[in-house]
Amino acid sequence: MNLKIVNYGAGNIKSIQFAFQRLGYHAVLTNDANEIIKADKVIFPGVGEASSAMKKLKESGLDKIIPELKQPVLGICLGMQLMCHYTEEGNTEGLGVFDTQVKRFSNTVKVPQMGWNTVSNLKSDLFKDIKEGDYMYLVHSYYAVNCEEAIATTDYEVEYASALENDNFFGVQFHPEKSSKVGEKLLQNFLEL
Repeated sequence: MNLKIVNYGAGNIKSIQFAFQRLGYHAVLTNDANEIIKADKVIFPGVGEASSAMKKLKESGLDKIIPELKQPVLGICLGMQLMCHYTEEGNTEGLGVFDTQVKRFSNTVKVPQMGWNTVSNLKSDLFKDIKEGDYMYLVHSYYAVNCEEAIATTDYEVEYASALENDNFFGVQFHPEKSSKVGEKLLQNFLEL
């Protein structure tokens, strides 16, 4: 399988590559638009700050390429947030793939949310054989507002969209590559879509 990880300078790539390696797949890191367009599946990861990440996407032209992709695309953490219309982080316009916006948790809770939390209201083949209330690993200060495209929710101060789906685009706020067997199952499900 031709599996590409979008390289735009966002961190945490090695753990994603290792997660696919454990599943028996080789995921190649690239910012070459032609390579990404030809891939069977695309991973759009991200750890970092939204406005500087969007700036890097624009410099490489990937901001135009990603929303036009026709194959399954999985945005992880910041990758998912950048696929939304707008994020409060750095007052950043997103790629507009998902019809929601990203807001910051208030200071009434510990920010970032860091650690294990449950996923509920599971609605997609992405969650095949994953149960309501299973735990995923999260590290984030911003969240996608719950919306019609939500395929999973998580509670932390508010009930927010911890996974989104729109046609061939999927996004998860949690880190499947750090979420033990349940996260591994989700990545396997994505590869089988």
